[in-house]
Amino acid sequence: MSCATLAKGLLDLEVARARMIAAAEPVRGEALVALEQAAGRVLARDLTARLDMPGIDNSAMDGYALRLAELSAAGLPVVMRVAAGADVQTLPEGGCARIFTGAPVPRGADCVVPQERVRLDEAGRMHVVGEAKPGANIRRRGEEYREGDPLLSAGWTLDAPALAMLASQGIAEVPVLPSLKVALISTGDELIEPGEPYVPGQVYNSNRVMLKALLQQDACDVVDLGVIADDPDALREAFAFARDNADLVVCTGGVSVGEEDHVRPVLDELGGLFFHGVAMKPGKPFAFGYLDDGSPEGVPLIGLPGNPVASLVGWHMLARPFVQGCQGRTVGPLQQYRVRAGFSRRGSPGRRELLRVTLDWQGDHPVAMLAGGQGSHMLHGASQAHGYLMVAADTEVEEGHEYPYLPAGQFVD
Repeated sequence: MSCATLAKGLLDLEVARARMIAAAEPVRGEALVALEQAAGRVLARDLTARLDMPGIDNSAMDGYALRLAELSAAGLPVVMRVAAGADVQTLPEGGCARIFTGAPVPRGADCVVPQERVRLDEAGRMHVVGEAKPGANIRRRGEEYREGDPLLSAGWTLDAPALAMLASQGIAEVPVLPSLKVALISTGDELIEPGEPYVPGQVYNSNRVMLKALLQQDACDVVDLGVIADDPDALREAFAFARDNADLVVCTGGVSVGEEDHVRPVLDELGGLFFHGVAMKPGKPFAFGYLDDGSPEGVPLIGLPGNPVASLVGWHMLARPFVQGCQGRTVGPLQQYRVRAGFSRRGSPGRRELLRVTLDWQGDHPVAMLAGGQGSHMLHGASQAHGYLMVAADTEVEEGHEYPYLPAGQFVD
């Protein structure tokens, strides 16, 4: 697709996000990984229960197991002691069992009374203080699920609770989708790596460190191609290598329209852009396309702006949902709620603005305050922010008025 065929003007942020989500194609295949290595991975197929859960009737707390019909003012002698891990036994008639949390309820018992509601007399007989009900404090076999019941469906992201549930079933390995392999490219003659001597006019490469961390947080395999010079031949070589060795290419810088921004012309040669330019601030130069013939059959490429905060916003709003879709994960709508602004600010003409803010919880309701400088190069405010205050284009921010707030936690789940 030639750049000349692109629609004029900037794409609306919500439209761009919807297009990114729709364009994502899950990676194909399946890998069997150890449960301990599966955090953040995506299930390749449905899993069903191997065992009833719980596997036996067991006690929900420390207490005493008894037959309610045998309870009387004379109390019951304690004739058994049942700990977790013991075999299932039968409760003798006329007696009760001292029982502990998770222990198998003896056959014949129909109630467990918590120890704090029990009194033992001088003869050691157990008396219940208050009322006891049938079935109380007994976890019934299979009450959570039965063998063969669905556990997790394909596309489920394996988090700590899901892994714990699988472990409780004795599952040691899980079938997951292959890791998404992402080639990461930084462009810019001015870039140097942290640790190298600084020369005025040069810039330490913060984008590479930030994006590599973000990709790894989302369980991607990163092919780091380092910094590529602002040179068409060098970019052609790097994009060709990335196309042949990755599922997705992410590059930063060079996607604007300056004389030294060579990414777009090279992309026109090696593939094509699906869209370029989004009506958001920061992050306007965001680009998405494909290497090879420029069609969705090629290798997708995401071009992020060179300014680091613009790159971060582009990742959160547009690139990350595409990555999640490629991983087979379900991408939900942006989480947002309205909060009051604790400041006033002029609106952004023609672009939706994503202000980096902190929340002040000292009053009855949270109040959004600017986290610091809002320039697209200013990382300090971005590093302190609790989330984004999203302000519609051409809209003044007025102190005390409410605006949509997007918590940052949704971008690291």
